Amino acid sequence: MGAGSVTKVILWDVDTQVDFMLPDGKLYVPEAEETIPAMKRLVEAAREAGVVHVASADDHELTDPEISDDPDFRNTYPPHCLRGTRGAQRIPETEQEDPLPLALLPFPPGLIPELIDGRREILLLKKNFNVFTNPNTEPLLDALDPEEIVVFGVATDVCDDAAIRGFLQRGRRVRFVEDAARGLDEERVQQCTAAWRAGGVEFTTADAVVTSLT
Repeated sequence: MGAGSVTKVILWDVDTQVDFMLPDGKLYVPEAEETIPAMKRLVEAAREAGVVHVASADDHELTDPEISDDPDFRNTYPPHCLRGTRGAQRIPETEQEDPLPLALLPFPPGLIPELIDGRREILLLKKNFNVFTNPNTEPLLDALDPEEIVVFGVATDVCDDAAIRGFLQRGRRVRFVEDAARGLDEERVQQCTAAWRAGGVEFTTADAVVTSLT
């Protein structure tokens, strides 16, 4: 996991998948493609520093409860990130080289530390916007036990928000990379970020994170 001051930092990459990140995606987050250079710098810096890169990814089927032809964009969303489609793939700039995938089948929590030993890239698959609906997320977080979680990705007011609120509830320290994230609804973004600030989240930039990792 690296050495020195970066040992207990992990990079948490939220859903940087084609359907969210690119204008032709099924659930495109406005301006998301503008953040790709910042995301690329974060992932490359983490790789060079030996920092663990945890990525979440939607892994949907049409039968999932979140998927709807008449979505409310709060609890339900149009079909996106369907398993096996281009839209479910990560963008090349955040692609992991050899991730350990953790799907929804729960591992005995005692096995997680052994599973992740020596692994720098971990992929959490999910069928809901909240990554903590994957039963392996919490034991993974306990096993990694980071002093700080650097969060980036999309969408700020949906999946980022669920992850960050989950971290804060578990007493974790969070840095949010503002120039490597975008939201779906500006009013909701303002509400989320205000709540995060009240919870002690530090707001930062990709350049600042890269500098701190080198």
